[in-house]
Amino acid sequence: MSRRGSRVTQFELLDALSPNEQREFIAACTPRRFRRRDIVCHEGDPGDCLHLITTGRLIVRVTTPLGHTATLTILGPGEMFGEQALLSPDARRTATIVAVTDAATLTLNRVQLERLRAEHPQVERFLTNSLAAQVRRLSASVLEALYLPVETRVLRRLSHLARVYGDENGRPAQIRLTQEDLASMAGTTRATANKVLRELEEQGVVRLSRGSVTVLDRARLERRAR
Repeated sequence: MSRRGSRVTQFELLDALSPNEQREFIAACTPRRFRRRDIVCHEGDPGDCLHLITTGRLIVRVTTPLGHTATLTILGPGEMFGEQALLSPDARRTATIVAVTDAATLTLNRVQLERLRAEHPQVERFLTNSLAAQVRRLSASVLEALYLPVETRVLRRLSHLARVYGDENGRPAQIRLTQEDLASMAGTTRATANKVLRELEEQGVVRLSRGSVTVLDRARLERRAR
């Protein structure tokens, strides 16, 4: 087996590291646990550490120029946030992160990261890959907002949420999220999001209930979202 052919963690971005480097990276982290509705960090807080999500789901919210709160996305196991904050001593959190389920993360502060960077040059590749992935996601979001019909944006956000909340066995994914949050992610109104959801419900793709959307047919949803 090749030096980089064996994944020892659930974090794809760490694949830039060797198995031994991955183990040292994880060993340097500090485990943290959050209860549902706990605030992991506030927008504007000092950026003191990055988080690698091991279990649970966290919602990302920002304040708009008009002072409203907008929901950007949901993060789940295997994803990471806060890495940008570690690259500048005076960096601030750009979003508020809230646990929408019980969750656990592994945190790495600036001192720990600098030690790893000094001992393992490949950690630079990990950081580069992480930032590049974030740029790709932001670029895709901008293109969607500019050029895709609003109905398609709602479908794509719902498809992404189905993957975040789903499992490998393909069982129905129950997304515990308000239609207002879904609409915010898609950059539209709650009325438009509700219209799309009602049509999906009539087609047997989803089931709607108070405070949640259950995706019954993920394959069909993904086809509709293309």
